[in-house]
Amino acid sequence: MSADKSNWIPEQETTVGTKFLQKARKSPLVPIGMMGFAVVAACGLYRLKGRGSMKMSVHLIHTRVAAQACVVGAVTLGAVYSMYKDHFQKQK
Repeated sequence: MSADKSNWIPEQETTVGTKFLQKARKSPLVPIGMMGFAVVAACGLYRLKGRGSMKMSVHLIHTRVAAQACVVGAVTLGAVYSMYKDHFQKQK
């Protein structure tokens, strides 16, 4: 038996973009952390040629730490906001 697929309509169109927007609405600081990561990585690549006598490995480690700090900071702020929203606003 073959099912008639011409009548099938998905309930909600799910593409990568719509999934990303749904996740961004639930926790808005995660995309901010991702953008911070991208900015730090781009700045690190831009400063790569002008690093002077600094070793390549040290430059990459500094760039990685700065990018991770952006992401961890945004996730931490998101967790604090979520905790505030769940616990303190419900008490009012």
